[in-house]
Amino acid sequence: MNYFKEPEHTHGQSARTGILLVNLGTPEAPTARALRPYLKEFLSDPRVVEIPRAVWWLILNGIILNTRPKKSAGKYAAIWTADGSPLKAHTAKQAKLLKGWLGEKIASPFMVEYAMRYGQPSVPDTLARMRAAGCDRILILPSYPQYAASSTASAFDAAFAWLLKTRNQPALRTLKHYHDHPAYIHALAANIRDTWQMHGRPDVLVMSFHGVPRYTLDKGDPYHCECQKTGRLLAEALGLEPRQFRLTFQSRFGRAEWLQPYTDKTLEALGREGVGRVDVVAPGFTADCLETLEELAMEGRASFLQAGGKDFHYIPALNEHPQWIDALGRIALENLGGWVSENQDRDADEVSRQASKNRALAMGARS
Repeated sequence: MNYFKEPEHTHGQSARTGILLVNLGTPEAPTARALRPYLKEFLSDPRVVEIPRAVWWLILNGIILNTRPKKSAGKYAAIWTADGSPLKAHTAKQAKLLKGWLGEKIASPFMVEYAMRYGQPSVPDTLARMRAAGCDRILILPSYPQYAASSTASAFDAAFAWLLKTRNQPALRTLKHYHDHPAYIHALAANIRDTWQMHGRPDVLVMSFHGVPRYTLDKGDPYHCECQKTGRLLAEALGLEPRQFRLTFQSRFGRAEWLQPYTDKTLEALGREGVGRVDVVAPGFTADCLETLEELAMEGRASFLQAGGKDFHYIPALNEHPQWIDALGRIALENLGGWVSENQDRDADEVSRQASKNRALAMGARS
């Protein structure tokens, strides 16, 4: 085993606790050239596509990577902003705001960073930077409220792969899910009510979650069940009757059956039924991205209106909503138990660190 080079050790350095916010990822630009390596990394993950490797390699390299980048680039170009990728920009802002929120609660040294499972900044590079900054304890906090092997587990895989090649490993904690956390549900409801206060309530609220192949449910993945629970709790928080909301799944790929009902088919059906107004929200996406801004807000709107619907509203993802930052902070704190302190005598700590360094130097240490 060839281990990564260890960062230079400094005696007396204060140990820090790290919080790493991990989101799915994004290409560096809305171009076919940038999409190709991003899609290759994403679709080469065996957690994402569970087709025998030899067969999938031929399909991916022979067909998909020669056709999909150009098509996807056009979609990304439609939602790209002055700040670049919406997903990356929102995730970076969330990390900054989370740091500020935790700074009001934590006295001991800590740092907050963000990484992308696919693309940059990568999970391994960010973990290495946190380790070099003195983090000897790190919490991996995925941006996925509902656990799925193809998202949450893949983020953990990237962290564990880095850990495998690290000689002086930091302690690592992982947060599996928070699909039913009261603060998360409260943030979702508050975000939806913000839209309703400005525009009134819809006839039907569609809660659209990212889809996964149906066979994952049959093989034991809890994602479908966790989406259903989020939807039920959110409906209760909003006081909705069963006829007033639908829970659907979007973004299917390929010919296999995916979790149903499908979002696009549901929107078409609601339009044909003469439903006047539909609002769509994506509770599983904590930051707006291609799947929300293009697939739901643009394609979803067109599907509903062309089928006969009258009024369509896309409700933005949680993004930097104050209630979401509060929820994110509370969730992080609950999982940092014993690692951080609300009280710290910094002067005493500095004296202790300096004494430790002096002892090490007296024994022949270089620094």
